[in-house]
Amino acid sequence: MNEAKEKAVVVFSGGQDSTTCLFWALEHFDEVETVTFDYQQRHRKEIETAAAIAEAQGVRHHLLDMSLLHQLAPNALTRDDIAVEHKEGELPSTFVPGRNLLFLSFATILARQIGAKHVVTGVCQTDFSGYPDCRDMFIKSLNVTLNLSMDDEFVLHTPLMWLDKKETWALADDLGVLETVREQTLTCYNGVPGDGCGECPACELRRRGLEQHLAAKEESR
Repeated sequence: MNEAKEKAVVVFSGGQDSTTCLFWALEHFDEVETVTFDYQQRHRKEIETAAAIAEAQGVRHHLLDMSLLHQLAPNALTRDDIAVEHKEGELPSTFVPGRNLLFLSFATILARQIGAKHVVTGVCQTDFSGYPDCRDMFIKSLNVTLNLSMDDEFVLHTPLMWLDKKETWALADDLGVLETVREQTLTCYNGVPGDGCGECPACELRRRGLEQHLAAKEESR
């Protein structure tokens, strides 16, 4: 990538995707800060994990209160009494309406305050699990809207947009952080760090991608 190295904000949950994006951003920008949103998600460990990874990398970490989402959008990520499930023809119970719209909007407002022109997010259309706010069209539309709203020129970066989980693991490997991402991140819907519970949809997707990447790596030797 050839953009001039500047300052970036990474939307950061401490999961596999956003952590891979953090290391991608550290390769592409002179200065990087992270922002995590507290929307009273089921597993507070997510916030702790994000803060720990940011500290370990010497990156400034912002935590913003988005508890209004908990009030407005009950779902499996914010309610213990809602099961994690994905019924055919319906949005997954883990879908949080408006989450990426709000997160990226507030991340860009933060970027403006700290003098950053770049916002990095780990959304992905290839493995988007049916979430409409992970689609490329949405990101491009929001980028235009944010720039119009603040009369500025921010860039929303989505380095994982067209990668499946196998390719996301390959990117982490290329960045030299595969083990860091595997051991230190929290992707599991049941709040188990590292390789996770092995049973929820997020863990299954993560494990399958890792197995495919490692198998392909072994074959290429």
